[in-house]
This record gives sequence, structure tokens and C-alpha cells, in this order.
Amino acid sequence: MQHRIIVLGAGYAGAVAAGRLARRLRREDVSITLVNAEPDFVERVRMHQLAAGQDLRPRPLREMFAGTGVELRIARVTGVDADRRTVTVVDANGAAVTAPEPGTAMTASGPGAAMTASGPASGELAYDTLVYALGSGWDDQGVPGAAEHAYGIADRPGALRLRARLARIDAGQAVVVVGGGLTGLEAAAEIAEARPDLAVALAVRGDLGGRLSPRGRGHLRKVLGGLGITVHEHTAVTGVGADRVTTADGGVIPAAVTVWTTGFAVHPIAEATTLEVSGTGRIVVDGTMRSVSHPDVYAVGDAALATGAGNRPLRMSCASGTPAAWRAADAITARLTGGRLPKAPIRYVNQCVSLGRGEGLIQYVTADDRAVRAALTGRLAAVYKELVCRGAAWAVANPTLGLPVRRRRVTREQAR
Repeated sequence: MQHRIIVLGAGYAGAVAAGRLARRLRREDVSITLVNAEPDFVERVRMHQLAAGQDLRPRPLREMFAGTGVELRIARVTGVDADRRTVTVVDANGAAVTAPEPGTAMTASGPGAAMTASGPASGELAYDTLVYALGSGWDDQGVPGAAEHAYGIADRPGALRLRARLARIDAGQAVVVVGGGLTGLEAAAEIAEARPDLAVALAVRGDLGGRLSPRGRGHLRKVLGGLGITVHEHTAVTGVGADRVTTADGGVIPAAVTVWTTGFAVHPIAEATTLEVSGTGRIVVDGTMRSVSHPDVYAVGDAALATGAGNRPLRMSCASGTPAAWRAADAITARLTGGRLPKAPIRYVNQCVSLGRGEGLIQYVTADDRAVRAALTGRLAAVYKELVCRGAAWAVANPTLGLPVRRRRVTREQAR
């Protein structure tokens, strides 16, 4: 009987994990099902570009995984029963989706349609090994008015809503980006470059680029200043209205559009399970990305609370999610085939920031993600960042290509 592997979520981490498993395990020994709510792979690291009016290349998941042995299921996950080892899903229209019997043909029609087998729909998919990669969305942090009036760019629908809103506002109107992390920096620069007629401002709680090196901070100030962006440092936004944001000191910043980039909140499903999760709902995993409470569950990407070099928690990012996906796939393969488990901690090399299409910043960091003096800036840094984005997308779009890997035979079930 085939070992059933289900991967939830086809972002960078989930798609990479599914593809790597397909490269390493024999098709006759395992079935790999990839469940995703949308039919296309979304380049999340480019959502600021989409919001600023640029068109991105469509990447249909069906084409990416054709011929790989990975079964694609377009459906929305509504629940996970980690004790019974089942996942509940519904299609885009809310209808239950059932797992097909082996050999049953799959059918689908229209964008977002669920791929279902004939017969009664149970809405449950059973697994032997689960890879949880449902990721995260924007986090309004409970700030009054943020959910009603602000725009997020954590996903494609959010970026498209912001894109449509920006297209409707007139020259001279104010756009305020809240949040000084990498997402906020990229969004502010991209919008200001695409719409120089707007008054773009950036509100950050601390120093601008506080986690960067002095060279990195200096370059950041220079580029944002050149783009005409007004920076409000040490400014905590405590309220969002239709035409303004208010700050902790009682100040008011005009904002025809408010872009919210203060952080991410993980998908809530894990918190509703019996899996051990952190206070923020992330699944607690060991060094192989395996749940500490349920050994048949692995979590990767933003959904996982994992540690890297120096025993420091991995940050929510593509830079963490992709190596975590490699780690999980390799660990699953090792446990199923009697191989050697990966042991070296996940480490960082740099932080890549695009500052519009012609400028960038590559901040080199220690293995545990602390900035060092060295930083690459300017046009070369923009090219570097673009190559990183293209490489990440290529790896997802070509899941079974790369260095030759011998597919291994499953010799045992995972140790419980």
C-alpha cells in the first residue's frame, strides 16, 4: 500500500517540499497530494510590484507539477484532525471534496474548481504524513480601523485590491505605508517609484532600517529620500481612518490610502488542532521540521516555529521557508527509507531588499541573521535581488529538475 503524503499549501515552502519529495521517493511507494486554494503559484515576494501596477507572469500549478507524480488538489483547507490523521477541505464553491480511490480519474473545470472523484463527497483526505505549509496573512494587530480601512499585500487578492485603489486616487494624494520591515520598505519604494505624483510616507516604530548595518541604513535613507518618501521614525500607529492614521503621541498623518505591513499572522487552523503550537499559533517543530507532539506532521514556512543557527527562531520569510522545506522533505525521505537525517542548522546569508526597479540593498548577515558591516547597494543589488526572485520561482516551477537524485524505495513507516 502506498504511503500517503499530503502537503497543505503551495506557496514557496509547500511547493518546494512537494517537488523535493517527488524527486526523492519512488512513485509506486508513495502518493503525494498538494492541496492549495488557488490554481496558480503566487510569487509572494513580488506582491509589492503587483500592487504598484506591474503585471506578473502567471504560473499555473497544474503545469508546474504535470508529470511529476504530485496530485494537485485545488481546494480550501477547513480543518486538520491530527489525531485521526485527516484533513477536511472544500472547493471554491464550498462543496466538500473527497479523496479519490487509487486509479480514479480526476476532473476539474474553471479557475479554482476542486478536483474531485465521482461518488459521495466525504470532505476528508486521509494521510500517513502531513506537511503543513498554510503560511500566513497580514496582521492588523488589533489596531482600530486597520481591518476596515487599511490594505495588506500579504497575498494576491490583497495586492490586487491595493492596486485598484491606487489606480483611482489623484495626483498629490497621500499614501502611508505602516511598518518598517522589509515588506514595508519595498512597498513604499515601489509605490513611490511607480507613482511619483503621490505623497508617499512611511511610518516606522523605531529607527529606519534599524536592523541594518550603518552602510545599509545610509543607502536606504538616500534611496527613500531620492524617491520623495517622507519617513516618520519612532511613530506607532494607533488608529486608521478612511483618510488618516493617528499615532501614539496624538498626531495625525493624512492618508488617502493606508498600506499595512506591520507583520504576519499565521493561518488559524493549526491553533484549533491538538498539535502543540506557540502563543502565536505556529506549530512547534524540532530540527527536522517535525511536530514535537505529532511525529507524522511536519510544518514548514511561516506556519512553523523552528530554530536555526544559534538556536534563534527562524523569521517568517522565503529565506526561511525554502530551506525548511528542503529539511522537511529530506527528513521524511530519510525516515521512510532508512537514510541519514539532516542535522546542520538552517542558516542565513543575507537579507535582500528591492527599492524600486533600479535600486536594491543586499544586507549580509551572520548565520543567525544579524547584520554585518558588508552590504551590496545600487543597481547591482537590484539585479541580485531580481535573480534571487527568479531563482526561487524557477525552483518551484521545475520541482523535479536540478541535480540528479536517485529515487529511493520506502522500506519502513516513520517511527512514531
